[in-house]
Amino acid sequence: MWLQKRDENQKIYRIMAKQNREKLFAEFPPVATEQWEKVIEADLKGADYQKKLVWRTAEGFSVRPYYRAEDLKQIAFADSASGEFPFVRGVKKCNGWKVHQTIDVLSAGEANRQALNALAAGVESLGLSILTPEFTAADLDALLDGIDIAATELVFCGPEVVKVAELAVEKAKGVEEAKMSFIIDPIINGLSLRGATALPSIDDRIADIVALVGKGGKKMRFAAVGGHHIHNSGAAITQELAFALAAGHDYLVKLTEAGLAVDEAARTIRFSLAVGANYFMEIAKMRAARMLWANIVAQYNPNRGCAAKMRIHAVTSRWNISAYDQYVNMLRGATEAMSATVGGVHSLEVTPFDAAYGKPTDFSSRIARNVQLLLKNESHFDRVADPAGGSYYIENLTAAIAESAWNLFKEVESRGGYIEAFKAGFIQDAVEASAAKRDMNIATRREILVGTNQYPNFEEKAAKEVDFHTIGVRAACGCGCERSSLRVLKPYRGALAFEELRLQVDRSGRNPRAFMLTCGSLAMARARAQFSSNFFACAGIRIIDNNFFASVEEGCRAALESGAEIVVVCASDDDYAAAAPQVRQIVGDRAIVVVAGAPACQSELEAQGIKNFISVRSNLLETLREYVRMLNI
Repeated sequence: MWLQKRDENQKIYRIMAKQNREKLFAEFPPVATEQWEKVIEADLKGADYQKKLVWRTAEGFSVRPYYRAEDLKQIAFADSASGEFPFVRGVKKCNGWKVHQTIDVLSAGEANRQALNALAAGVESLGLSILTPEFTAADLDALLDGIDIAATELVFCGPEVVKVAELAVEKAKGVEEAKMSFIIDPIINGLSLRGATALPSIDDRIADIVALVGKGGKKMRFAAVGGHHIHNSGAAITQELAFALAAGHDYLVKLTEAGLAVDEAARTIRFSLAVGANYFMEIAKMRAARMLWANIVAQYNPNRGCAAKMRIHAVTSRWNISAYDQYVNMLRGATEAMSATVGGVHSLEVTPFDAAYGKPTDFSSRIARNVQLLLKNESHFDRVADPAGGSYYIENLTAAIAESAWNLFKEVESRGGYIEAFKAGFIQDAVEASAAKRDMNIATRREILVGTNQYPNFEEKAAKEVDFHTIGVRAACGCGCERSSLRVLKPYRGALAFEELRLQVDRSGRNPRAFMLTCGSLAMARARAQFSSNFFACAGIRIIDNNFFASVEEGCRAALESGAEIVVVCASDDDYAAAAPQVRQIVGDRAIVVVAGAPACQSELEAQGIKNFISVRSNLLETLREYVRMLNI
């Protein structure tokens, strides 16, 4: 009786809701796209539509300023459902994900304590990085003491992961629900990061995986695709996706050739993808990844459709975290975690905010966990399957990323697959070109890293834990890659070049200062002082800012009294013709005189001995390096 009444009420509610929608939209007659375009063109007043409003992404495709319902008609997957092929909307009918945390295992007992604390604090998936050289069955018992392996997902990695896998599979015998994964990744983690010196060989590892699949349970995965390493080497989104898919396909081919059925081979592969700062693009990337992998596996005619479901572990980017202004990394991790959970992943690890320069603390690990717990328990992101589904923008982004990644994937396949393309240098060329472009964008502030190349903390000095080694200066990593005959991928952080320069200043024993000499037009003086302060502070040069000086003479006296090594003239373009030479004459060689801006009279000022100018067109990194050199630091 109660159920019947509930159904009747729901039917009445749906009828009323439909009537209300019809009344609402009756007040807003439809407007054709052509009408919108005419209004936009009129508002642009002759400006180039493509340059002003169309975004050309780093991945090479264009994003329009708006999308409409009609743009979904050309997208074949737009009407697919969650849990159904091609799984663009998710591999299941809900959006739950597992909170993941990795623990370094140097002592089984201490790691066990950390693991139990993490589980009590909300972790559902444990990463266990085995770093002890002689890891025994007794060590495994101690490590997993008190942990229910039927209820907790365990992910093992480390140099001796195959040996650990054999021990763990033996321990899990008789536990049907044991969910274990092992990061055996000879293609990306081996060949791509260590080169030709990677041992044992890929074929040997494939044989190990086949043997483990025969011993392990159905919920165990052994082959790993470390796509996040590609991202952290500076790759674009579609490169990370295409190359990860190509590596996954190489595993699929090799595992089936080694004797596994396609269902078994596909089921044992686990993908790890990074989540970067481009919020909507990263959402779309996860959706496109599932769809493309499903179509790849489908070509092998598996017996069960679930074989085409992609297992994605997401980890927030290490490429864009910073050692300076480290708490900004909390904000980066939060938005990246949102992208991953909206896009849909199996598990997610948020990188602790202090990971740029050392081992994460209990506090930073707690904050990283709590980002996800907030998304689950307070924001309820896990209660809606594919929250982005149906969005005109996200659906079109998904289609564009999928097409771009698919074309690159096909190019890799035409070269013999990932392994052969890597040996030929194709993958390295693509990633290095992308990384060089991103480095230049950061150097010129076309790409912003808050706290690094824009809006730095003026008063911050590097913490004692930060040194040239811990921030990741390019040096031999000890893995043997420097002896490889192949070029390898080099994960790094985008902030590294700026941090090296700033640390050089911080550790110099000097305290260089830049004095803002504000004069002339008050509005322009303050605007340029703010710009210049941000500019020089990015190198750790201390800022002496000033509201305004009534005369150039007054400003010069204050500048000289301050003892600042750099004096920045901040005024309007019209003021510079008279003010800048006057500052140069009074200050002389007692400080480096800099003009903020690129005034029309620059050539005349240069003729009078003023050589230093900074503007939005400056290469920030190279300009700061030159000033640090001029300061003899």
